[in-house]
Formats: sequence, C-alpha cells, structure tokens
Amino acid sequence: MGRESVNVTEFLLAGKDPERRALLLPREECTYGELRRRSDQIAHWISRMGGRKGDRAILIGENSLFWVAAYLGVMRAGLVCVPLPGSVPEQDLGHVLAITEARFVFAQSAFAARNSGRWGELHMVTDRDAPWSDAPGGGISLPATERDGLAALMFTSGSTGQPRGVMVSHGNIIANTESIIEYLGLTERDRMMTVLPFHYCFGTSLLHTHLRAGASMVLDSRFLYPETVLQRMLETECTGFAGVPSHFQMLLRNSSLAQKKFPHLRHVQQAGGYLAPPFVRDLREALPATRIFIMYGQTEATARLSYLPPDLLDTKPGSIGKGMPGVKLRVVNESGEDARRGEVGEIVAEGENVAHGYWRAPEESAKSFRDGTLYTGDLATVDEDGYLYIVDRAKDFLKCGGKRVSCRQIEEQLLAFEGLTEAAVIGIPDDVLGEAVKAFVVPRSGDGNRLAERLAGFCKGRLQPQLVPKEIVVLPSLPKNSAGKVLKPRLRAL
Repeated sequence: MGRESVNVTEFLLAGKDPERRALLLPREECTYGELRRRSDQIAHWISRMGGRKGDRAILIGENSLFWVAAYLGVMRAGLVCVPLPGSVPEQDLGHVLAITEARFVFAQSAFAARNSGRWGELHMVTDRDAPWSDAPGGGISLPATERDGLAALMFTSGSTGQPRGVMVSHGNIIANTESIIEYLGLTERDRMMTVLPFHYCFGTSLLHTHLRAGASMVLDSRFLYPETVLQRMLETECTGFAGVPSHFQMLLRNSSLAQKKFPHLRHVQQAGGYLAPPFVRDLREALPATRIFIMYGQTEATARLSYLPPDLLDTKPGSIGKGMPGVKLRVVNESGEDARRGEVGEIVAEGENVAHGYWRAPEESAKSFRDGTLYTGDLATVDEDGYLYIVDRAKDFLKCGGKRVSCRQIEEQLLAFEGLTEAAVIGIPDDVLGEAVKAFVVPRSGDGNRLAERLAGFCKGRLQPQLVPKEIVVLPSLPKNSAGKVLKPRLRAL
C-alpha cells in the first residue's frame, strides 16, 4: 500500500467545478480552475528548472493565493514542501536551509529582499515574479509520487531549541484529511473563515479539508482587529471558524461576538492548546446554534488526533474526546500498560496520519516514533467511558513544596477570574517551596485597575497556599508565535 501512486495535490483538486470559488481574499477571489492552473504552472516551472522528485522547497509568507498555489505546485511536482513563517528567526532559517539542503525557495518579496544574502544559488520565486504567464507544456511529464513518499517537512520547536522537521507523507495528509471531513461533515457548501497561518499544521489542515470537500475559504490575517474579522464573517456568510485558545479568549472578552448573530455559522473548531471550561461555556452561550468541536492534535500526527462531539460538552467538560476516525488513542503508564481510570499516563497514538519521524534526527525520532506509534509527550487521564483529559505536557509541570503541579491546572483557575483575557504560569526558584508560581496575565479591556491585587485575593480563595502566585505580572499581551501559541521561554526571560 505504501508504494501506491498518489499525489496530495491531485487528491485535493480532482473533480472540482472550475468556476466554483476556492479562496476569498480581501482584494481578490480565486476559483478552483484558477487555482489548478496556477499550481500547474508552478509545478511545470519547477520541472523546467531541473527540480527532481524529493528535492526540498522552502515556502515562506502569509496566507495568500501565491502561498496556496506554490504549496500545491511544489507537491504536484514531487518535491517536499517546507513551510516557514515570515517571522522565522535568522538563526532558525539558516538551520533549516542547511539541514534540508533546499534547492528552491518560494517567498514573499519583502522577506526575500530582507534575506537576500541567504539564497546563494537557490532557485528563487517571489509573489511578484511567480511564473503565472508560463503555460504548462513542452512535453514535460511530472513524476508519480507514492503514498509513503514525503510531501512536506513541518518544522516545530525541538527540546533543544533547534527546530525539528516532521516528515509528513502524501498518505499522512490524505488519511488525516478524510478523517476530519468525516467527523465534521464538511461539504462544498461550507465556507471557512481562516485566520490561522497555513505554515502551521492546524491551518494547513483547514486548507486540505476544505479544498478536498470543494468548499471555500475566506483568508483574513487581520485578527488583531477582531471586529473586522467578525464583520467579514457576516459579509461572506461563513459557515465555519477555527482557532487556538488565544483567538477565542480575545473574541469572548474583547469583542462583540456575544452581541452579534451569525445565522450561517454551522461549526467552530478549537485546537492548538487547552481552552479552559469557562471559555467553552461562554462560547456556547455566545453561539447557541453553532456546533462546537473541541479537538486535540500534534504536528507529528499531521494535524488532528481526537475530537469531542459537541453534544458532550456538558457531560464531558475539559475532555479532548476520543480518537477520530482511523486513529486509536491510548493512555499508558510508565510500565507501558493501559492506565487505569484516573491514573495519569502518556497519550500514544496509532493511525495512518502518524508521521514518519523527524528529518535527519534519528535519536529524537526513536523517542517519539516507535513501530508506527506516536508517543506524544502529553499526559492525560481516561474516564470510565474512554474519554481523555489532558493534564499537561510532560515538561510543563512545577514542583511546589515537593508536589508536582500542572501549569495548565493553575492557569485554568486563573482564567475563572472574569477580569482576565489570558494567563500563563511558569516556575521561579523559591527557598521554601523549591519552586513557586509566577503568573503573567492580560486584563480585559478597561479592567486593569488594581488587577494584580484583586487577582491575588481571588487565588487565595481557590488555590492551595503553595500554588497562589508568588508574583503576578500584568502585560498588555502574552508573547506568541505566528500561530497564536504562548511562548513561555520568552516569559522566563522577562
């Protein structure tokens, strides 16, 4: 089965009505026919430039028609796409260029100019000089790709600080896409408001699923102005919205989401981290007619691993659900046995969406990928019905007074305070406890007066004495990466 000839781009675009709209951007729209034409042009240009099956191609930029066409064209040509954020640090860019030995770069012109000394003899294309006018032809035939052939390297932060490239195959993407479409019930009638960047696996999975379903996507990178995004959702009659916790925290406590009506909004997807139950409750109240899917995933699993059916939000609060179609999830203890009910263990996953390991990192691959099974590093419990509840990342625990405590559990208690939009917890040295709690918090608009003092009093009534924050730092926002995830290493440096 692994040698079966298949290509992700063909899988996503085959059989689509060429006149149907695929992408809606602020200043232009793109049909499926146009997207097919442009991705084919890029694939044939790569072939004419001597691109060989398995070569790596860097893709850097914001969500755009150029990004989507380049992504599809690179994979159609049999190359391995390496998506990176436009904010990639110079040191990380150098590392990725070296370790991938990339031969091609597709980048937004501003980024390409800022890093002009990096490209050397690489074949470079920017959004200003993309080969849109070059018609496919010349007798060039594109290579066949196998199901287990690499389609992308999705880079994620490693434990040493060096980015690691997750090896995602054509088969991984196809399996994950089909599973997500099945449980969400996506059809060509869907239209997704897309604020997540495509270089992030959650954002990429939105692209995969909606193209495969023949649906459309509204691309909008203006989430710093949430009212603008909400208005755009109304104007374009979006049926779906997806975000990480910080998106929903901002919408629920710093926007007019609860005051607006979204008659076309059929479903909401939340993943990319833990959204505390108070926010889930508020989201349900704000969108009573919308189905809310709480999901869990990892880059190492292509994107998604589990989901909680919307009708279980009340009876299974805080759960990430069970494995989605085609995925088996277990919680195993230190002996490798299935954890008993309520016992904390590590989540392990099996399925065709589990990636092939880390690029040129055999030791790290051996730790996380074992005989086709992914050891996620996430700790969880399982209830009597088989539903999973994440406790925290194995590395995101504090040891206060000799007791291991999850940062997530403390953050959840902090976020029950109505005056907060965001909260993050780290540990600091303490002579008595060994490690004490330091909290970084962001107030709701107009609610910052004496916030630290009021929050300290709130914590004393809800937390054990050793878990009450020793320090509370009020910030206008928490440092995040381009996908909206909180960067705790930066908080530790403050």
